[in-house]
Amino acid sequence: MSKLENKVAIITGGGSGIGRAMSLLFAAEGATVHILDLNVQGAQDVVTEISAGGGKGFVHSCNVSLQEEVLTIVDRIGKIDILVNNAGIAHIGKLENCTTEDFERIFNVNVKGAYNALFAVIPKMKASGGGAILNLASIAAWVGISDRFAYSMSKGAIFAMSLSVARDYMADGIRCNSISPARVHTPFVDGFISKNYPGQEAEIFDKLSKSQPIGRMAQPEEIAKLALFLCSDDAGFITGNDYPIDGGFIKLNN
Repeated sequence: MSKLENKVAIITGGGSGIGRAMSLLFAAEGATVHILDLNVQGAQDVVTEISAGGGKGFVHSCNVSLQEEVLTIVDRIGKIDILVNNAGIAHIGKLENCTTEDFERIFNVNVKGAYNALFAVIPKMKASGGGAILNLASIAAWVGISDRFAYSMSKGAIFAMSLSVARDYMADGIRCNSISPARVHTPFVDGFISKNYPGQEAEIFDKLSKSQPIGRMAQPEEIAKLALFLCSDDAGFITGNDYPIDGGFIKLNN
């Protein structure tokens, strides 16, 4: 029996990076995966790959910062066993480099987007007897990271929201955890390096990789494997926790 046989999962931002890896793995483990993403083409590519492997996946064009869109899609899906709040955007800059527009853009996607999905899904889970929720936090919720003011704010909120949901809905059979990755090698990282350090791509990639004690970035598939465990029945006794997956960054980076 696959770990997620007959489960229905929503993965926000499932069309690329970590979300893509989770979508593919969850489908391979038997889940019907619903991807909510503004990047419809990327999400469709993932679903095509899921279908080629014999799995089930669906694409929903969705701006998670708009509650009505999220509610409409969740109502259309029906019963939901798993929610992964993965959709998120980044901002580089200190407080002084963070405009009101920057702050609100990060908040609306990273914090309000997760809230909207939780708001829509939790009543469905309560009605069906429970479920598993996983929120993507970050090591930025644990330690100070230079030039990440708004992003750190948003991931600290995710960390705290996860604890609150775990406490409030434990009696309803709903588990809620978060994970805190360090730097993960995704297309976003490659794009950031090429945009900001043209001609120095290899050097900067190596520098960023070695900023983690383990000496490399994580692969999206490694994050997905932890996500799979926490969303499966194997983790039935686990709720209200955050799991750093960081190559030793938090405890050993000194």
